[in-house]
Amino acid sequence: MVLEVALIDVVAGQEDDFAAAYAKGHAVLAGTPGCRSVRMTRGIESPSRFVLLVEWDSVAAHEENFRATERFTTWRSLIGPYFAGPPRVEHFTDVTPDRP
Repeated sequence: MVLEVALIDVVAGQEDDFAAAYAKGHAVLAGTPGCRSVRMTRGIESPSRFVLLVEWDSVAAHEENFRATERFTTWRSLIGPYFAGPPRVEHFTDVTPDRP
């Protein structure tokens, strides 16, 4: 399992519109083959900052099944207009006692 973490800064004053756009696009992302779960969080101290957390089967599932398809184009057309700048996206794996 791979965790995608996307730090998204939204234009101030457009947070509710961004959240509504995310609600419309959630199924597009969540229905992607290889996507295990999707969660969007909003900053308390910084309410224009959102963090998208997506669990994927692999980095390849994210890149090949989502980023390289029309799903990504649809997703980005919904939420992209509210970005204050490009999101910062990284992938992570769990650290367990038997594997650093």
